Amino acid sequence: MLFATPSNPVPEGAICGRLTAADGVALRFARWEVAEPTRGTVCVLPGRGEKIEKYFETVENLRSRGFCVAALDWRGQGASGRLLRDPVKGHVGSFDDYQLDLEVFMREVVVPHCPAPHFALAHSMGAAILLDNARLGGAWFERQFLIAPMLQIALIRQPRIARATARCLSALWLDRFGVPARRGAYAADPPFDGNRLSSDPVRYARNVGISRAHPELDVGVPTVGWIRAAFDLMDRLADPAAARAIRQPLLIVGAGADRVVSTRAIEHFGARLIAGAHIVIPGARHELLQERDLYREQLLAAFDAFIPGSRAA
Repeated sequence: MLFATPSNPVPEGAICGRLTAADGVALRFARWEVAEPTRGTVCVLPGRGEKIEKYFETVENLRSRGFCVAALDWRGQGASGRLLRDPVKGHVGSFDDYQLDLEVFMREVVVPHCPAPHFALAHSMGAAILLDNARLGGAWFERQFLIAPMLQIALIRQPRIARATARCLSALWLDRFGVPARRGAYAADPPFDGNRLSSDPVRYARNVGISRAHPELDVGVPTVGWIRAAFDLMDRLADPAAARAIRQPLLIVGAGADRVVSTRAIEHFGARLIAGAHIVIPGARHELLQERDLYREQLLAAFDAFIPGSRAA
């Protein structure tokens, strides 16, 4: 089931269902078709704490360009299965577990039901998961369009101390404890002023409205285990050999005013790519698809130039 709000209707023709990953975790997916002839399928893979509903506008943008769309809620967020008794905590034992989500999504939804060629559009954590998959030789997609990948977390001011602390606490079996957060960081109704995500008050209010109407889709503070697992992933991708091992065509887009992930780390990674490239949109905040048209249109123009067969609406 997908959830609508007055400012965020469900795109027509949605097919929604459930999957079960290899380790038994339940996952929610949704897909949309377009009239023939199709230009292929774009798989939308969100960031940490996000849900399919947040990408309804993007789904419409992609369908208007002639693409079918498939979207996934990662484990532990959206309407997929939660991993702890407290469903608000964002937890995962290892980022390798997200590869199980990607595997079942592609094998049971995208490959059999969505027309090729298959492309990826992923954000933040989702983009980092796809980079790791590509590093390992994954070949699910013809091309990947990756937005603000989580290569370093800019919110963590002392990463060496945070990394060591998370690993120490994990060794003490404290993986499931929530990490301390500044007051109001995960408030149910966060104010627009001072937010790190978007400079667009309308899209920001729309997303807050989704959370207000359907708080069960949201995730709050990450656990010690999630932070430790995130550092493990980011350390793997920080190895210069990781970027050189990727042979799949991809375009990474960074946000010039990102205060959630490190744009500098994105530029360093992009400079090492053999089969890919990177660009930065100056002035944009972390959630480029939720940004003002000034930035969002630049992002979509980059998509149109990079993904074969795209036609601007």
